[in-house]
Amino acid sequence: MSQPTPLPASPAAARLPRRTEIGVVKSDKMTKTRRVEIEKLVPHPKYGKLLKRRTVCHAHDETNQSHVGDLVEIMETRPLSKTKRWRIVRIVRPGAQQALAGEGEAPRAEG
Repeated sequence: MSQPTPLPASPAAARLPRRTEIGVVKSDKMTKTRRVEIEKLVPHPKYGKLLKRRTVCHAHDETNQSHVGDLVEIMETRPLSKTKRWRIVRIVRPGAQQALAGEGEAPRAEG
């Protein structure tokens, strides 16, 4: 008689790795939700020319840390609302607006 296979220590250990993508935050007008655009290049089926395509995802941002222009990493998750299926894992690179705000006053052009 065969022995039953032991169960994993936690449910997360049995789960497959979740999909992650990197995209740019295009809208931060909603509370705890960000609109992230993922751009990719795909070849035309007949001619082979590379075409720009984009995917729009709504991602959950619990602390409202990301802003427009930020490059963020998002991870697939369970459905959080009608449109939200992703959550923001980390901010890869802050946008230009946050970089200038961190330095104080932006230099002005003399003219």
